[in-house]
Amino acid sequence: MGFMQFISIIVPLTLTSAAPIISTSIGGLFSERSGVVNIGLEGLMMVGAFTAATVTVLLEGMVGSTSPWLPYLALIGILAGIIVGGLFSIIHAYVSINLRADQVISGTAINLLAGGITIYLCQIIFKQQRTLAFLTGIKKEDVPVLSKIPVLGDFFFSKVHITSYVIILIVVIVWYIVYKTPFGLRLRAVGEHPGAADSMGINVYKMRYIGVILSGMFAGLGGAIMVLTQDIQYTYATIHGTGFIALAALIFGKWHPFGVLGAGLFFGFSQALGIVAYQIKFLSKLPQEFFWAFPYVLTVIALVAFSGKSVGPRAAGKPYEKGER
Repeated sequence: MGFMQFISIIVPLTLTSAAPIISTSIGGLFSERSGVVNIGLEGLMMVGAFTAATVTVLLEGMVGSTSPWLPYLALIGILAGIIVGGLFSIIHAYVSINLRADQVISGTAINLLAGGITIYLCQIIFKQQRTLAFLTGIKKEDVPVLSKIPVLGDFFFSKVHITSYVIILIVVIVWYIVYKTPFGLRLRAVGEHPGAADSMGINVYKMRYIGVILSGMFAGLGGAIMVLTQDIQYTYATIHGTGFIALAALIFGKWHPFGVLGAGLFFGFSQALGIVAYQIKFLSKLPQEFFWAFPYVLTVIALVAFSGKSVGPRAAGKPYEKGER
């Protein structure tokens, strides 16, 4: 495989792999910036992926395989995944904020509950432990105008999932919201000094609820994008640890939107390289299992190398009781 051919293959794969990681990491950013650790990103991705696949399949059955609306049904599936992800995250919000339970245990319970309930619902709806295969997910398309740019257009903007660039745009919007708006200032305040924020009239519980629900919505979006771009149906193994990679990207990116973007692209590249590495001459002799493990090995290495240097929001993981200083 020549270098130019390698670039033309690896770039679209990297963008496709990175999009759900970045989206889910942004969700984790909102939650942890508000002071609530969300280990349940994996489970929230499962819920979003299951909902998106199920809604897409059921709508396809309603409109038929020849309907002109067929290519747009995945967008409705994505919207459903976002909504259900947000609703499911309320469980974690209530347990962590109102009941002041251990947030790590609550997030772990979310992961276990999501894995069980999605497969159970698959059995109820489809009579099997997976959804039916959908006819069309999110197709690769040329980005208008940009795909016409010589060389760069072929590498970065031709035959790509448009959702990848939508996620990058969302990162810019999130940066502006978190660092340039009163809402972002209040969100960061309750994650750093909730007592001081409370004394200034900020409703700490409300801000933390918003942060956790937004984390569920973005994780649901990540799961929906993942299943509709990288798979043909939802199964228990669809997400395969991507939520935990997103959590690593959040730490690696130091809880900053652009840091998360860079970390997400890094982990997306590691996943893409694991897919195409067997076509590279000097790597082709290594066992396939090495490439399957490659993204997770890099995740561990990145965490070991950088987690000690990363300092998250000061109040993250600490339950808050009104009147506390």
